[in-house]
Amino acid sequence: MTGDHRHPIFARLYPRLDAAAARAGGAAHRAELLAGARGRALEVGAGHGANFAHYPGGVTEVVAIEPEPTLRARAVAAAAGAPVPVAVRAGLAEDLDLPDASFDVAVASLVLCSVRDPVRVLAELRRVLRPGGELRFYEHVRSRSPRQAIFQKYTDVLWPYVAAGCHVSRPTGDLIERSGFTVRSERRFDFPASRVPNPSAPHIIGVAVRD
Repeated sequence: MTGDHRHPIFARLYPRLDAAAARAGGAAHRAELLAGARGRALEVGAGHGANFAHYPGGVTEVVAIEPEPTLRARAVAAAAGAPVPVAVRAGLAEDLDLPDASFDVAVASLVLCSVRDPVRVLAELRRVLRPGGELRFYEHVRSRSPRQAIFQKYTDVLWPYVAAGCHVSRPTGDLIERSGFTVRSERRFDFPASRVPNPSAPHIIGVAVRD
C-alpha cells in the first residue's frame, strides 16, 4: 500500500470550494473542532492544511498525514504559517506508520467520509492515541431523517466518483461509538443552509475519548 492517492482534478478544485465554505461558516466549524486541544496532535487527511491556522497554543506539535500529492504540497506551505509546529507527511489513515499511544489528540476533519475503510481508520486512530486521548471529529454523515438518508444512499451511487471517494451516507457517528470511543460532546447540523436538497449537508462535530 503506497502513501499516495492521486486525485489531480479534485485537488485543484477543493481548496477553492473550501474557501467558499470557510466564508459561509466552515472556518468557525474548524475553530470549534480544535478549541481547547492540547498536547501532541495527529491529523489524518489534512488536505491543503485548512485546519492548521486554528490549532490553539496548547498543542505542542501536529503530525499531518495527507496522501494526495498536490494537496500535500499546499499543506506544507500552510504549515509554514501555522501558529504551532506542523510536520506534513505522506501516508494513509488506514495504515499509520506511527507508534502506539503516541498522541494526545487525533483529528478527523471531512475525511472519514472518503477513506476506503473508516472502521480500520478509527482502529488506527485509537491505537495511536494514549488512553484517555481525544478524537476531534468534523464530518459529513448520514442524515437522521429517513427521507434524506434515502436520498443520500442513491446519491452515493455516483458521488464518490466525482468527489474523490466521498460518501455522504456513512453513519460516521455510530462508527465512532462502536470503535472504542466514548463520545463526550456532539453537535449535528446542516451546512451550508440551503432550500435546495443537498446530500452532503448533514454534518457532525464533536469530541470522543479513547476508552
